[in-house]
Amino acid sequence: MAKRDFYEVLGVSREASSEELKKAYRRKAKDLHPDRNSDNPNAEAQFKEVNEAYEILKDAEKKAAYDRFGHAAFEGGGAHPGREYAGGDFASAFSDVFDDLFGDITGSRRGKRQQRATRGSDLRYNLRVTLEDSYSGIQKSIRVPTALSCETCNGTGAEGGAEPEPCPTCSGLGKVRASQGFFTVERTCPTCSGAGHLIRNPCGSCGGSGRVAKERSLSVNIPVGVETGTRIRLAGEGEAGLRGGPSGDLYIFIEVAEHALFQRDGMNLYCQVPVSVATAALGGDIEVPTIDGGRSRVKIPTGSQSGRQMRLRGKGMPSLRGGGRGDMMVELAVETPVNLTARQKDLLREFEELSAENNPNSSGFFEKVKSFWDGMKA
Repeated sequence: MAKRDFYEVLGVSREASSEELKKAYRRKAKDLHPDRNSDNPNAEAQFKEVNEAYEILKDAEKKAAYDRFGHAAFEGGGAHPGREYAGGDFASAFSDVFDDLFGDITGSRRGKRQQRATRGSDLRYNLRVTLEDSYSGIQKSIRVPTALSCETCNGTGAEGGAEPEPCPTCSGLGKVRASQGFFTVERTCPTCSGAGHLIRNPCGSCGGSGRVAKERSLSVNIPVGVETGTRIRLAGEGEAGLRGGPSGDLYIFIEVAEHALFQRDGMNLYCQVPVSVATAALGGDIEVPTIDGGRSRVKIPTGSQSGRQMRLRGKGMPSLRGGGRGDMMVELAVETPVNLTARQKDLLREFEELSAENNPNSSGFFEKVKSFWDGMKA
């Protein structure tokens, strides 16, 4: 009997895209599955016909040959795409279709390419540094608990460092197949538990895992300008991989401790400096500390109020990525004297009487209060 046109078999046009072909194939394969068509003796043949059509049309080169020469392109000495099913091995045919339909869900396709070596886990380490450390940069020595490759067996897990033997049940694949009617079920190999190999004589130091738990010392370079939340990645310094797999990475999360003198806002620093009433009123010079351990002289203007800020350019924090330094803001906090003597109190009373007109903010405020009260009476 002459073969039907492959596009007709799948129910699509010749201009159908690869996605349209795939959707049509899945729909037909499910509809024609013999388990759903027990009353149709032709279901198996139709199912094979659909599979053969898709095998040709999903391949760009085969599709081009079919579009040009039709079925003749695959007859004669050429390999026939449907030949692998010609012997009637329907279970094998449906296994391939099952992988194509559901492989992404069940993981069977990934199981075929299973890599026995497994990458080690990434590790996190929280590191607290001072503001001075952030300003100048520093090298820190840390101790990280992790799993290291066993030195006794060189990470193989076998005594004496011998190579593990391929599993005889799955031939090293880590998975086995079992036919059940029209289905072929793939499952983890029960002999090697999916590892693909067997260790006859486990290493006494690591118990066959190829890894041992240890605490490791590392030297970490903390760059200038780090802030709380800065993350430093040390490639390959994480947990050792299983069965010779690559090590994971170590991520160091930085926390900058609060400082007794300075508050940080990005690249800028703020320092609150107490000054006496006399200095704030008369003006003067004061010395303030800087984050580099030095001192800077700041001139206090006469009549300065609490909260007044003066900028020291370039005395702040360096940028983590380069590009200069921030500024330092000196904020004045005018102090009210306490524990006054009788003489000091008398002088302050006299000063208060003589300076009533020298407090513009107070005068303005109380004038507004008087107007407010007068308005309430009206």
